Amino acid sequence: MNTDEPPPGTSSQRALWARARAHLSRLIHATLQASNRLRLPGPSVLPVAGAVVGLYSGLAAGIFANLIGLVTGLTFGTAELAHTLRRSQLLTLWEAFASARWHPEYAIVGAPLALGGLLLARVIEPGGPRDEVKRRLRLLALLTLGALSLYYPLVALAALNSVFGHSHSLADAIPHLPWWLMLLAPTLGGMAVGRLLRDRPETHGHGVPEVVRAVKSGANVVPADRGLLKLVASAITIGSGGSAGREGPIVYGGAAFASSVGRVLGFSRRELSILLACGAGAGISASFNAPIAGAVFAMEIILREFELRVFSPIILASVAGTLVSQGVLGEAPMLRQVPYELVSGSEVLAYAALGIGCGLLAFAFVRLLHGVEHFFHGRMPGTLSPWLGRKSLPFRAGLGGLCAGVLAFISPTVWGSGHDYINLAAVGKLPFFFLVTACLLKLVATAVTIGSGGSGGTFFPAAVIGAMAGGAFGTLVHYFFPASTGPSGAYALVGMGGAVAALNRGPLTGMMMLYELSGNHDIILPLMVTCTIASALCHYLIERKAAKVLSDADLLESTHVQTLMEHVAPVPAGLPVRPLADLLLTSETGALPVLDTAGEVYGIVQVEQLREVWRDESVYPLLVASDLSRKLPVLTPETDLAQALRLMDQEDVDALPVAAPTGIATRGLLTRAAVRRFLFAQHARHHARGDAPVGASEVTH
Repeated sequence: MNTDEPPPGTSSQRALWARARAHLSRLIHATLQASNRLRLPGPSVLPVAGAVVGLYSGLAAGIFANLIGLVTGLTFGTAELAHTLRRSQLLTLWEAFASARWHPEYAIVGAPLALGGLLLARVIEPGGPRDEVKRRLRLLALLTLGALSLYYPLVALAALNSVFGHSHSLADAIPHLPWWLMLLAPTLGGMAVGRLLRDRPETHGHGVPEVVRAVKSGANVVPADRGLLKLVASAITIGSGGSAGREGPIVYGGAAFASSVGRVLGFSRRELSILLACGAGAGISASFNAPIAGAVFAMEIILREFELRVFSPIILASVAGTLVSQGVLGEAPMLRQVPYELVSGSEVLAYAALGIGCGLLAFAFVRLLHGVEHFFHGRMPGTLSPWLGRKSLPFRAGLGGLCAGVLAFISPTVWGSGHDYINLAAVGKLPFFFLVTACLLKLVATAVTIGSGGSGGTFFPAAVIGAMAGGAFGTLVHYFFPASTGPSGAYALVGMGGAVAALNRGPLTGMMMLYELSGNHDIILPLMVTCTIASALCHYLIERKAAKVLSDADLLESTHVQTLMEHVAPVPAGLPVRPLADLLLTSETGALPVLDTAGEVYGIVQVEQLREVWRDESVYPLLVASDLSRKLPVLTPETDLAQALRLMDQEDVDALPVAAPTGIATRGLLTRAAVRRFLFAQHARHHARGDAPVGASEVTH
């Protein structure tokens, strides 16, 4: 049957059918025309890109958790697996698959959206700015389909790991480990990580400071291969018993993926920094099952700003990361819901004292970590430190793992991230002596594990240290003032938030994380007191003890433009496009000053401005340099670099012209890349002199 023929009926019906077909044709034609006029600038697609980055951060958290479970299973041996199979408990595995959180609605919603994006990208006609739209749509749609294809196998792997893994019962299994395994496993794990990272010194570090440094410097480049390598190395460290946290590698991995996606999509420097914060915040959200805390972390720690334009991409990334991680890691909160209330107003004084203690602990942690790093790198006086500095990284990391294994004999909280013991402290099931010992040994073991060359974060260990210290402090306070103070578990929770806030110098992150994890409104007042005092005290102590090195802001304000500007030959306003393109492509800066008809600097023309016309050769004879140039403010040689960078940010450019005295043929040009190289050279010079390195938790903001 021919569907194009009108249905049988009267002439009026046939006329009505013809008008309907005409209206439909016009509607389709208008839709196609609108799609061909469609343009997606950076801000409009940034929230979508943030959500996609959040999906992959959640997947990275799931992959990382399963890697840790795999290494833990190998550490504990395969005997339990054989025992399970001999007992014919495959039914348990089937039940695990049946109860897994598959969330088929993710595919029902995500697949049509991604396929629709691919269809729209195919419908849009090529040419001009529409090419960028097609490319962005196609990439985001393919990334969404890729996330869906990874999600369901990862859920199956998590179900398998829940049956045969040991990560869910470490607190019960560690006391039964043989003594030789407690020493051998972290030693071999440290040696394996040292061998893995031996030829990649740029992957050393703890995750969060590297991301903050990338955003702060404006480079916004975190290579994806380093993110994957850091995840594998950290999984080996934690799974084999090294004392480290899992949040730093997840933050670094999420930022690395965001950096790659943002650069492929052609985002500007400012948009790239927001996207990196999306990846980092989604990593925290997925690790702690706390989307609000992840979003606050991204804005407070990574970006150091709270503006409306960064809210939507960061929040969407945190939500997407949490949804994916809940399907893979489970929806159960990290902390058990513990009833809590402020017994009396005078109890605020006790929480203020707890804030002072958390600030001192965080400061001691940072100083000890710096000291251990210097010791294992041969920078300390004596004979042992220089001897260790001459040894290979696998030897140093293996020795650090051995030390952590020895400390695990005294306190099992040293093993892995140790977060299993936070819930025990929150319900008051740990004795006073255990809490004090665990607090001190966890601090020492983490510094030794990471400082010797192991891989991992400091966020989780700081939470354990704070919980143990808070529980011990609460035990004492409740013993002496039982009628006017709450139980020790309340102080353990607040101490956890205080330590996290102090170590990262982010009071809002510490407050929101514990408020969200505890699910108790009454805990917010003690959290505000403890987190604020702890972070302020740690910040003061670190700044007071820090080496007196000029900050980036001081360097920029004390350096004039004439120090870094490059002298280049300007181009006249009437220069045709072809010779202009040759000059731009052969210039080292990728930008040239443009003179007006009076011979004064008008602005600059950059290689990027050729992209809109380079394919259409028919317009070449019609365009000259003044048509492609952009009028910009002209710097003077005496302008400081800080003011120059502010002007670049206002104009959203990477280069500005510099005025020159009359009679000189060349003109000055200052580029953002030259400023970046200058700052990098200053940092390298300070590092060569042995100045204090960036620590596990702090970057000079």
